[in-house]
Amino acid sequence: MPLVPIAVDLNAFDEPFRQALHVAREVGADAVELEATGDLAPGRVTRTAIREIRHWLENFALRCAAVRFPQPLGFDTLEELDRRIAATKAVMEMAYQLGAQVVVTHVGRVPEDEKSERWKLLFDVLSDLAVYGGRAGAILGAETGTEPGERLARLLARLPEGLIGVTFNPGALRAAGHSPEQAAALLGPRIIYVHATDAAGDLLHYRGQLVPLGLGAVDWLEVLAQLEEASYRGYFCVSAPPGCDPCEEIRRAIGFLRRL
Repeated sequence: MPLVPIAVDLNAFDEPFRQALHVAREVGADAVELEATGDLAPGRVTRTAIREIRHWLENFALRCAAVRFPQPLGFDTLEELDRRIAATKAVMEMAYQLGAQVVVTHVGRVPEDEKSERWKLLFDVLSDLAVYGGRAGAILGAETGTEPGERLARLLARLPEGLIGVTFNPGALRAAGHSPEQAAALLGPRIIYVHATDAAGDLLHYRGQLVPLGLGAVDWLEVLAQLEEASYRGYFCVSAPPGCDPCEEIRRAIGFLRRL
């Protein structure tokens, strides 16, 4: 694999912010993924805090690869939708201020029926966020996993190209019973960020669980071949599945990627 920048999920270390940055540098990361919760939640982070975080990142020779914004509901659901859209836009602005170009979130389950009200709602919201991201400087990376790659690809094909992309999560796809290899081929040109994950299980039994990178059923050589075909040069973000020592696992995962 050509040498690509590697990010780490900073929350995986369960350390105070500055100490976590030190650990990220020690395990060999080039960048970090931050989470827009707690003090970094929309509406809570101040300009002073942004400047301080950027200063710390510079001191540790790290960049902010992406900001993850976990949401319990997708954009296919009307409940508190206006508030959630506004919060997502605020995270886009914050991500840009931190030097990141990608906001990672689950956009909701893409319906099979393109004529359904839920599909139309999801399409309308993502169209709005795509345009806003183009102005804000950080775009949405819809994370894979809840539906097969072809269904997400059909939706994205209807949205403005270059203004919304995919956060590719092969472990989540495999765990949900979908083929990450096929998804990589279908979504390749739209992939703007990668969560380097793995999962046990097979497509016949439909459910699996996340496992350490390289120890599951994801064919990483095939996935990387598809990403190379799409000229992907973005970050690969590593974390640690439950039950693993985060420092040891992330260091090992980085080594696994570097050797491919």
